[in-house]
Amino acid sequence: MEMRKSGRWAAVMAALVATAMLAGCASGPTVRATADPAADFGTYRTYGFVERTGTDRGDYSTIVSRALKAAVAVEMEKRGYRAAENPDLLVNFQANVRRKQELSSVPAAGMGLRSGYYGIEGPLFGYGCLETARDVNEGTLNIDIVDRVRKQSVWEGVALGEVSEAKLRTPEVSLPPLVERIFAHYPYAAGRGTVAAPQP
Repeated sequence: MEMRKSGRWAAVMAALVATAMLAGCASGPTVRATADPAADFGTYRTYGFVERTGTDRGDYSTIVSRALKAAVAVEMEKRGYRAAENPDLLVNFQANVRRKQELSSVPAAGMGLRSGYYGIEGPLFGYGCLETARDVNEGTLNIDIVDRVRKQSVWEGVALGEVSEAKLRTPEVSLPPLVERIFAHYPYAAGRGTVAAPQP
């Protein structure tokens, strides 16, 4: 009876540890941000977009460009910036997706027998991450914020990570959360400069 209880307890613990490891092995997009230390963000109150963004094609605006503009507008207006024809800040985008082979980690568990002073004492469970190779879409999204008068970039946010086929097919759904994640590293508000510490 005690052995059956012990076996059930070990199985439950194994499931809990595997679940925790799955969360530990998984990772989302990597985001980094850089700001111009010479820029006075307290003087900026309005924003707009460059005439032709890096995600446009030739002389027309793409679906990706329109989705990014809508998402950026939400984030800028959350911070008190107003859209204007001759804005203080101009926003530009660059996006790229490439196919690559990636090593990924998945939970792995094993069981052996533990030996002690008196011989074999009982089961020993081991856990780790198993490396597997797979083909993935690696996406990069750059958001540049430019001082229109100085014609210089004052802030750049970059996200790098895996992009599923479903996300590529629905940019209007997949891009807003990514833009929000990038802007979590933008610690400024209109006319007030720094208002919050950048996110890690």
